[in-house]
This record gives sequence, structure tokens and C-alpha cells, in this order.
Amino acid sequence: MIQGIFNQGTYAASKQLLDASVVRHEALASNLANIETPGYKRVDLPQDFAKQFATSLRNGGTAPTPALAVDTAAPAQRADGNNVSLDKELLSMNRNAAEYDALTEFVSGSLKQLRVAITGRTA
Repeated sequence: MIQGIFNQGTYAASKQLLDASVVRHEALASNLANIETPGYKRVDLPQDFAKQFATSLRNGGTAPTPALAVDTAAPAQRADGNNVSLDKELLSMNRNAAEYDALTEFVSGSLKQLRVAITGRTA
């Protein structure tokens, strides 16, 4: 019973996406911390991470490990080559936080179902 819940594809994928969300949050925080650093290049998850993740789920393979990459596509925001935009970073951080909250709700809902199955009570 317990293994069935933890081995569900959606539960496992949600946990992996939570890990990716944490890595992304660290990257966004680093970008904001270095907004005034000359020549700093923003970092983030690769742009095709979501596509790779979805493809691996469809094909039954293992999901890619979230790893940071330098965002070479972002245009320079200053003359010294720094390509961090405060507005874009803050928007990305808010979106990432919302996605993280949604994922934690799903995972905690799965754990609540397990608790009800074990105890027969919701609280």
C-alpha cells in the first residue's frame, strides 16, 4: 500500500520538480545577489529542461537532474556585460515560488491520503 503511493508517477515527478524548483530558486537568488557584479552572466535551469523532463516522463525514462547553466541568450543589461534584469528575476522568482507552493500542496495531499488510509481519520 505505502509503496504504491510513493511509486506513483505523479508523486515521483512532483518530488523531482520540487528539487528542480529549489535549484532554480537558488539560481534566481544568486542572480539577484550579483545584479551589480560587472560581467556576471545570469544562471538558471536550461531553457529546455521542462521539455526534457516531459519527454523523459512520456518515455518512462529517468528525469534529468536539475543543473544550472549560464543563460547566454539573455541580452546584456549594462555596458559591463552583466545580463541580469531585476524585473525579470523578480517575476521569475514569484512564478517559481507559486509553482513550488502548488507542488508542495500536491505532495502533502498525497501524504494526507496515506495518513487517512492508515488511521482512518482526516485529522
